[in-house]
Formats: sequence, structure tokens, C-alpha cells
Amino acid sequence: MSKQKIVTIVGAGVIGAGWAARMLACGLTVNAYDPSAKARKQLLINTKKALKSLKRIGLNKNSKLCNLKIFSNLRKSLHSSTFVQENAPENEILKKKLLKEIDKLLPKNIIIASSSSGLLPTRIQSLCTYPERVCIGHPFNPVYLLPLVELVSGKQTKKNTITKAKKFYEKIGMKPLIVKKEIEGYISDRLQEALWREALHIIKDGVASTQEVDDAIIYGPGLRWSFMGVCLTFHLAGGETGMKHMLDQFGPALKLPWTNLKAPKLDAKLKKTMISGTKKQAGKYSIKDLENQRDIFLIEIMKTLNKYQRNNFPNWNKQFNKF
Repeated sequence: MSKQKIVTIVGAGVIGAGWAARMLACGLTVNAYDPSAKARKQLLINTKKALKSLKRIGLNKNSKLCNLKIFSNLRKSLHSSTFVQENAPENEILKKKLLKEIDKLLPKNIIIASSSSGLLPTRIQSLCTYPERVCIGHPFNPVYLLPLVELVSGKQTKKNTITKAKKFYEKIGMKPLIVKKEIEGYISDRLQEALWREALHIIKDGVASTQEVDDAIIYGPGLRWSFMGVCLTFHLAGGETGMKHMLDQFGPALKLPWTNLKAPKLDAKLKKTMISGTKKQAGKYSIKDLENQRDIFLIEIMKTLNKYQRNNFPNWNKQFNKF
């Protein structure tokens, strides 16, 4: 690996740490910046933990924790950087100012990708001198394991920026999804939000507990979704004629009151129900315990998906030696 291959992570929270671990696992040198001393300290802890999970998959031969350099100065962290991943809190004003500052400190050919989970890139790139190199690179937690990254262009983003960002993400074992139209929440979060709202209605109305809502996904559609997603699952449900029969047979159900997509009021009673319900589900397991269980489960599921490769699911062992 070339010593010049440096990626800068701006913002060292959970998402920033996930990016750092994934990039370190690929043998990259990672510069990380955060204005908070507490966040910088926690970054090292979170990155070490993530790398333990990644060892189960296999690391690039150049992967070393010492390749993580942590900075309290933004300018120094950007020195010699070949790609920047911004992970500041989901606040438009904050991101606009931060991207403007990063933009001033970098050569104009270096891509700046934001981990925003729903903000419009046109708005957050608006104060930059070189907005054409700014885009959205929205990952999913845990970033060091889940391969999806949504790429979204702003009005001033150049097509070549997305092309180059896509190639970079593919090299670090990700599955880039280019969003065709700029829209709040992008694709995956909008789908998750619809399910989340319906879950809140079901729990608020006393139809089911938090455990029962989760069981309804875990032991049913969740198993199918991990392999086929939503559309292909329903295509299969249509029998020999596929989606055509599915739409003819179940299309009328769209007019039935099966969903409440408008969010329910998050009042004190609903909050208490959600908090007590999930606390009961967790039982004796701490957040750290649950994270470890999640990582082991995801790795096993990903290994199974790699055996079939119908959707070109990223293979970590192949991807990690590209740099």
C-alpha cells in the first residue's frame, strides 16, 4: 500500500469509528478529526472493538491499528488526504459550515462525501467553492460490516464525483447504491421509516408488544428480505406469472386500511411503552453484549449470502486486498 493513500474521517462518533475500522481493515491509513477530546478517546475504543469483529472475516495484510492517526486540528488531519468522509451530527447548518471549511483546506480534486442520513446534498454543498466534488455517501450502522452506501448527488455535483466515489467504496468492500433523484431520506431510510411508523402505531394501539413486533419481522419477512428484498419477494409470491398475478390478486388490498403511515404522536405513554418494552427484550444483556451478538450474526448471514452471490453481495476476503 502506498503511504500516500490516506483517507480522512471528519467526526469520530459511532459512524466515524465504523468508517475508520472498515478502512483500516482494507489496509488504508486513516486520519481522524474531532473537536471533542472525549470523542477522540472513544474513537480508539470503538475502532479496536470493530476490528475484533472484522478479524473473523479476515483483514488486509497491511491492516494495522497504528495506521489510525487521531487529530484535534482539522487542517492537519486533511494533509495528503485522498478522500474525505464527513460524519458530523445531522444538522444542516453545522454540516454546511463544516463542508465549507473542509472545502477551503483541500485540493479541488479530492472528493468530500457526507454520511448524512437524509439531508439534501444541494443544500449542504451550497457554501463550498468547489461544490462539484461534494456528494452524499450514506452508510448503515455498523458501517464496518454492512456494505450498503447510498450515493446522492446535489445539483452541482459532477457525474465524475459519483463515479470515483463508487469505485472507492467498492474497493473497501461496499455495495454502492446510486440514488437517481435527490430526495430527503434517500431510499433505505425512507423504507425503514415507513415500517417504524407502522410499528409505533401497532404498539401504541395495544395490538402487540415491542417483542412481538420484532418477532413478526425476525421469523417472517425479515428472513426473506435479507436475500430477496421487497419487490422480488412479492414477485415470487405471484406464482408462475410472478408480479403480474401478485398485483392482480393483492392490488385491491392497497385500498384497505392496513397501514397508518402518518406518524403517531410520540407522547409520554408511548415513550414509556417503547423504553420498557425494549429494556425487557434486552434482559440481562448490555448494549455491548447486544452489539457483539449482532456482529456475530451479521457475519454468519453475510457468509451465507456470499455462497449464492445472486446480487453480487460484496465478498470481504476478495475486496480487502485491492489496495
